[in-house]
Amino acid sequence: MGKRIYVGNLSYNTTEGALRTLFAEYGEIESVTMITDRDTGRPKGFAFVEMATDQAAQAAISALNGKSVDDREIKVNEAKPQADRDRRSDGGRRPRW
Repeated sequence: MGKRIYVGNLSYNTTEGALRTLFAEYGEIESVTMITDRDTGRPKGFAFVEMATDQAAQAAISALNGKSVDDREIKVNEAKPQADRDRRSDGGRRPRW
C-alpha cells in the first residue's frame, strides 16, 4: 500500500484529472479521491491522493505544498489516519452558553 496524502484549500473548480496530472510528475498514483458534500454533491475543497511509494509521496509533498493551483495556494501533507483525529461525541459542536 502506498502513502496517502491530504490536499487541502482546493478551488471548487479543481478536478480529479487536474490533480492526477499535477501529482503524476512525482511518481505513480494509485488513487485520487475528491471529497464532496453528500447532500449537494459539491466539492468540499479537499482531496486525498495515494501515491505508490513513500518516496513519490514525499517528493510530491515537498514540491506541491504552498503551490498555486487554480488561483489557490494548496496545502499538501501526509494524511492522518481517521483514528488519530479528535472525535467528539457531539459532532464537534459546543454549547453556546
